[in-house]
Amino acid sequence: MYEITYDQIVDTVARLCVQANTQLPCDLRAALEQAREKEPSPVGKGILGDIVDNFCFAGEKHLPICQDTGMAVVFAELGQDTHIVGGTLEAAVNAGVARGYVEGLLRCSVVADPLRRENTGDNTPAVLHLRLVEGEGLKLTVAPKGFGSENMTSLKMFKPSAAREDIIDFIVSAVDRAGSNPCPPVIVGVGLGGDAEVAVEQSKRALLRPVGQANSDPFYDEMEREALERINALGIGPQGLGGATTALAVHIIPRPTHIAGLPCAVSLGCHVTRHAEAVI
Repeated sequence: MYEITYDQIVDTVARLCVQANTQLPCDLRAALEQAREKEPSPVGKGILGDIVDNFCFAGEKHLPICQDTGMAVVFAELGQDTHIVGGTLEAAVNAGVARGYVEGLLRCSVVADPLRRENTGDNTPAVLHLRLVEGEGLKLTVAPKGFGSENMTSLKMFKPSAAREDIIDFIVSAVDRAGSNPCPPVIVGVGLGGDAEVAVEQSKRALLRPVGQANSDPFYDEMEREALERINALGIGPQGLGGATTALAVHIIPRPTHIAGLPCAVSLGCHVTRHAEAVI
């Protein structure tokens, strides 16, 4: 039996919270730099230049890339032959988030109750998604989600008769309705199928796919390309001030669903679609 200690998880999550908030993933950095070179709008090009300067400065100075350091969303893949010693996974994840946000001087934005709105003071509790997988070890991905983008999440329960074009129309309209609110250029995550909760979770997972990596299914790869082209034709542009770069990528994750339904969820990741991962 492979053993992982509570303290190992706490240390890893704390480190990932700081890393995710101060260092943009390499694929997203490259995509933003390429977008700056290709953007035809002078205003849009200037904004993309500021975005690049900002994430470079944040990385060099170990400062948050954005003032909204997000609600901590943690994806955990736990090997079924692994035993956690000294406490539970959920408790360790929350302890790690608390340490990372407080000691890392990251903004704590979580309130304990949705109506009474008292801040918890340490950005806990985190949102934890757990999968049991074969083998040993624990893979942790920390994906802080700011609410400028989170508030623009869309869900529609399509009838099963909906066509491919209806889904693309919905994806494009979700970005159009969001406008400047999610701080474009955005990453568009789409969860298609399952039930309502699965569709939304998958749309979040879709944001983790490296920018520029093609969908493994040619059918959905073509859908992604078409949706991206239409989104960038909207002219919303960087920070909503016009241009050809409204989105950097569209990522679709399809899942089996019921014969009577076709859920579709769209999650938007801002130009700071942050995530960091580690394996224990």
